[in-house]
Amino acid sequence: MSVSNPAESTISAVFKEQEQIDGVVRKLLDKGISRDDISVMGSKFQSETRIAGFITKKDVIFGGLRQGAIFGSLFGSLLGLLSGVGVLFIPFVGPIVAAGPIGAALLGAASGALAGSAGAGLASVLVTLGMPEDKAAIYATRLEAGEFMVMVEVPADKSGEIQMLLESAGGEEVHAAEMKLPRACKGRCNSVTDLSPEIRSHLSEEAQKTFMERYNASLDESDDEVKAEQTAWNAIHDQYDEDESGIWSKAKVAV
Repeated sequence: MSVSNPAESTISAVFKEQEQIDGVVRKLLDKGISRDDISVMGSKFQSETRIAGFITKKDVIFGGLRQGAIFGSLFGSLLGLLSGVGVLFIPFVGPIVAAGPIGAALLGAASGALAGSAGAGLASVLVTLGMPEDKAAIYATRLEAGEFMVMVEVPADKSGEIQMLLESAGGEEVHAAEMKLPRACKGRCNSVTDLSPEIRSHLSEEAQKTFMERYNASLDESDDEVKAEQTAWNAIHDQYDEDESGIWSKAKVAV
């Protein structure tokens, strides 16, 4: 079972080449950073397997991190070592590969920012998660241009070291913020009150029970909290619609 995350800040950077992502992930893992504290996003990952015709826009519409196990093997790189690798659709960016806890955040607590009427997309998500607006806009623009983003959650005493590591690995726009990506539970959820406030605030009471049940079932099977959270959010998206206040509360009618 994963230990509770001691991180107090998040170090972010953008990289121009996919090969740099492999390198920086390896260095972070070698430094003892948990794979559960590393997030990667990018729209231009190249697979070692021909996937044309396998993944369509219909497969990757918003709310669809459903290809995790497949993507973990398809990309044949250290990206596959991270938790919850999958693909989803982000306005103005298109289909992106997301690995690590950022994927669950995009599906869950930050989903309103993605789907909002203003259509602000990824920059709005990053601001929602605690990043300054100017830096969020830069990261979103560079992702739209086909570059890659890495986010690393670390204890305060590791912040300087990890910033230097990202810079030495070719990272640009390196930034430290006092923010953590939301987590569903610390380990297994014994009741809905164990769910984080960020999760509960987006779910009706019935949806909270659904989330907890699917989260625990996936966690028991995979021992992977990030994957369990993504599985739970996929269940919510399958079974509920959001109401006018952005709460997942409307049970979908089976057809």
